[in-house]
Amino acid sequence: MISKKHWSPGSDVSIQSVERSDTGGWLVSGILTPRGICPDCGLHSRRRHGWRYRRLQDFPAHGDGVTLALQVCRWRCLASACPRRTFSDHIPSIARPFARRTSRVGEIVSHLGHATGGRPAERLLHRLGVGVSDDTVLRHLKRRADSIAQPPRVVGIDDWSWRKSQTYGTIIVDLERRTVIDILEDRTVENCTNWLRRHPEIEVVSRDRCGLYAKAARQGAPQALQVADRFHLVQNLRQAIEEQMNLHGRATGRALLSDADNISTDLHLQRSRLAHRKSREEIFTKIHALREQGLSCSEIERRTGFKRRSVAKWLKSEVPPDRRRATLKPTSPWYFEGILAVSWKKGNKRGRQLFHEIQSHGYEGSYSHLQRLLAGWRRAEKQTSADLSTSSVRLEPVRDPQTGHAISPVIAAALCIKPRATLTSDQARKVDALKAGSPGFATMRSLAMRFKGILRGRQSGPLDAWIDNAVETNIIPIMRFARTLHRDIDAVRNAIELPWSNGQAEGQVNRLKTLKRAMYGRAGPELLRARMLPLRHTE
Repeated sequence: MISKKHWSPGSDVSIQSVERSDTGGWLVSGILTPRGICPDCGLHSRRRHGWRYRRLQDFPAHGDGVTLALQVCRWRCLASACPRRTFSDHIPSIARPFARRTSRVGEIVSHLGHATGGRPAERLLHRLGVGVSDDTVLRHLKRRADSIAQPPRVVGIDDWSWRKSQTYGTIIVDLERRTVIDILEDRTVENCTNWLRRHPEIEVVSRDRCGLYAKAARQGAPQALQVADRFHLVQNLRQAIEEQMNLHGRATGRALLSDADNISTDLHLQRSRLAHRKSREEIFTKIHALREQGLSCSEIERRTGFKRRSVAKWLKSEVPPDRRRATLKPTSPWYFEGILAVSWKKGNKRGRQLFHEIQSHGYEGSYSHLQRLLAGWRRAEKQTSADLSTSSVRLEPVRDPQTGHAISPVIAAALCIKPRATLTSDQARKVDALKAGSPGFATMRSLAMRFKGILRGRQSGPLDAWIDNAVETNIIPIMRFARTLHRDIDAVRNAIELPWSNGQAEGQVNRLKTLKRAMYGRAGPELLRARMLPLRHTE
């Protein structure tokens, strides 16, 4: 049997009675230990002014709700100099002022809201016998998230997307304690600078190679060391290698063609279309031959695999039907191709001007639809100029000697930065083929291995020599990468010598994305911040 002592929410409450309420729950009546202490002057008072009942929601019992009817006294202050004449009993260990539930229930509500969100916590709490709405859960969570964490010394800054490729926010992580400190609504230099200025105790700022955060760190925390992220350094090197390998052509994934079949792209497309048309003619002839044998459309469908309606359609015509293109309408920019081509040749290549021009001729489509057409024309011009400028540099794609498949630039760049000891036999064969078929691959691989050795060696001394050697290679993407390293040389040196990196920030971004998607993208920055902060910061 549960005693009155077990019903008490705290040592300061004496339980008087436990009854069943009219609604089916439990009604617990209690009284506080008489302790009249003025909150202003601290003088004890024994003169009671009155009393009242305060009803609080407490832990459930046997699956039913429990309401605590607590008798609270009001006292008179006997100090003549005290501005407060009356005061009530303070019960911070039981409940906060004006709260409708005990502190221990509020903690459970906040913990469930932090772990699961509003509506899942509401369903679980109702199942446990605590009737709390989702709005109340989120209100508890946001209120407890206002407390300040310990001053950070080493922070990591990274961005995260509200909407991919459109709007971004900023996440700030304490790298020493491995916890999130704050969530900013955007990634502007001004807001990030203001946040850093409010925390002058910061000594180290780890960031990716984004110029926005570098500028914010210089302005907001000039006393702090900036550390570039080692993962992004290697990633930028891999992208530079991939850009250089693009000069060897994009991989098609097809086997190496013989000399007889090594034809141009245009001729290949033409032959493909002729082969397709010939195949349609053979099918057309076969369907009519089966029909002359007296077979029905259903039988022809079973033998050929074509749908019955297609068979009936082909039997009605005397020649194989050609595919018909959709009729152009004023909603399509191709409807005004002639007008656009004339303006394009005259040098008018601005999208908005062309948009207003065809609108005056009756164009009913959108600007983005026109932009897709113009983007193709710009790519064609750019490709033509690039072919003229790099005709002496561009080579045939390097192919795997065993399978004959072209090695894509992405795979080539990944193999270029991978040590020889970790390569499989298939990967080692591709590396050897790339060294033989690409003049600069061996040079780039040597530089990549040296660069990764510098990162692992924790000594920034050889970095200057590496940058000089990279510039002397005359490989444009590698030279560009080396120059960007030189512009951010202090942060790169700190990345080599110091143990800090932005990996923890990247992991917290993944966690933020999970929470954001679990809430169907409807959470604002305040709620995201409350759920991202650790529990010890929200207590």
